[in-house]
Amino acid sequence: MAKTSSIPPRSKVKIADTWDLSKAFKDDAAWEKGYKKLEKMIDGFEQFRGTLGKSAKNIRACFDYDQKFDVLAENLGVYAYLKSAEDVANSTYQGMVARFTYLATQAGEAASFIAPELQAIPEKKMRTFMEDASLKPFRFSLEKLVRYRPHILSEKEERLLAMQGEVAGSASRIFGQLNDADLDFGYVTDERGRKIELSQSSFASLLESPERRVRKQAFTKFYAQYEAHANTLAATLSSSVLQDIYGARVRNHPSAREAALFGDNVPVAVYDSLIEAVHDNLDTVYRYLALRKRVLKLRSIHAYDTRNPLVKQARVNIPYEKAVDTICTALKPLGAEYVKTLRSGLLKDRWVDRYENQGKRSGAFSYGAYGTPPYILMNYKSDVLDSMFTLAHEAGHSMHTHYSAKKQPYQYAHYTIFVAEVASTFNEQLLGRHMMAQAKSKQQRIQLICKEIDEIRGTIIRQTMFAEYEKIIHAIAEQGQPLTLDVIRAEYRKLIELYFGPAFTIDETLDLEGLRIPHFYSAFYVYKYATGLSAAIALSRMVLGGGAKERDRYLSFLQSGGSKFPLDLLRDAGVDLEQPDAVAAAMARFKELVDELEALV
Repeated sequence: MAKTSSIPPRSKVKIADTWDLSKAFKDDAAWEKGYKKLEKMIDGFEQFRGTLGKSAKNIRACFDYDQKFDVLAENLGVYAYLKSAEDVANSTYQGMVARFTYLATQAGEAASFIAPELQAIPEKKMRTFMEDASLKPFRFSLEKLVRYRPHILSEKEERLLAMQGEVAGSASRIFGQLNDADLDFGYVTDERGRKIELSQSSFASLLESPERRVRKQAFTKFYAQYEAHANTLAATLSSSVLQDIYGARVRNHPSAREAALFGDNVPVAVYDSLIEAVHDNLDTVYRYLALRKRVLKLRSIHAYDTRNPLVKQARVNIPYEKAVDTICTALKPLGAEYVKTLRSGLLKDRWVDRYENQGKRSGAFSYGAYGTPPYILMNYKSDVLDSMFTLAHEAGHSMHTHYSAKKQPYQYAHYTIFVAEVASTFNEQLLGRHMMAQAKSKQQRIQLICKEIDEIRGTIIRQTMFAEYEKIIHAIAEQGQPLTLDVIRAEYRKLIELYFGPAFTIDETLDLEGLRIPHFYSAFYVYKYATGLSAAIALSRMVLGGGAKERDRYLSFLQSGGSKFPLDLLRDAGVDLEQPDAVAAAMARFKELVDELEALV
């Protein structure tokens, strides 16, 4: 008889396979004690109200108190959130998360005077304060704050803006409800005869089916729902774009795009350079699609023919411990100390909650507080190659967090989203190169090449297309032209034609994709995925092809946290994203992969 594989309850999981949250709090009772302490500290912010403009000493005292509060709050949040992730049905820990969220909201209100009060200090006086020795450790934090001065309104105007905050997010919430709850996609019969409910998550896996009938049916049924609600979705997206433009104009930014890039101090030239560099290499995309068409023996290639495997996938059996060994071997170019720390964290120090259990949150993430280990949630599966790459990815985040916390004071230990994906995808790059060098068969090598091709296509090329789309539709609206359904579809179709080439067959409903991407409701965000992987590819090449100097520059980047603006951090590491070189290097890697794939198939 065949063995039945069942998911164990949390109580049956080996302690060694779980994370050790005692580094945050010993137990629930200790958490409750910390919670009460934090609750009492909220009133302490009031002592600083009205004092910040009087002296640098007062500002420093306020910062020290705020930091003490935040360190404890982070630990409370990490413990509650990670305990709730162990079993999402556990009402005790869901309650802890809700209580912490409420307390954090109260604290935010209590401390909300700090930034406006600092902004109100006359510039000359603030500059004098910033030269004071007591504020030297916070100088960059204050410089970032001062940058916002031209975009801060009067107290009454700021209050009015804050009051309409919930309304400002209405378009996103409406889209979320429609997209995640109300659309009914029906069912698809897969290649094994199973009836699969079509959903946002199953759509992606169905497009990887080796049977074209399955892929086409999934695509057709999926987009039929967007066609049926196209006018509503167009109106919702248009509302979000108009809200972006309103927010930018009211805060005196030249455009919505410049407003979105302001926080990271990223010039629009970086955004445009990314688009231009990808445009310059689209011929390789066209060649890759032609290769897929030939290998799959298709008369025409459609969107639903771009994700299924080109060759039969090789079976794998990579136990967790073996995955750690493989990852650590791949990361040896980063030095013995990096590898020793990571190996210990993944195997001995219990950073990782390794396997699936009943009720455990799906997926994977890295999450820690200042003073706790950089914990990793996994649902590791030994028969899925992606599980090892996911572990390497999250380990990259965790080592970034580890080094930043080790080398930086609290105020600079937190890195931005702009650089976050660099460390994680860097690790995947080194693992991929190592795996290719170790491949024992043509089939394995093709599988690994296709995996990296798909990563570049999905993370650099596709996200750049999305970024260009956001740029176009915001520019149209900023010129006073309405974003009707016809306009949205027409602009998106132009981009499909450009990014997929003349041999690609565009299905009638494919231009509705521009209405279904949740990230478009957080505009001008997706380009960071593309720049992040581009930087990771460039840096991995430097480290693999260089020596101690290149390695140390990269490790210094990991240790820098948020002590500089993102572009400056990457420039110190050896990548200047204000120049097209990094993206061009990533696209050159894409060409290398396509060239080799052509030779192998």
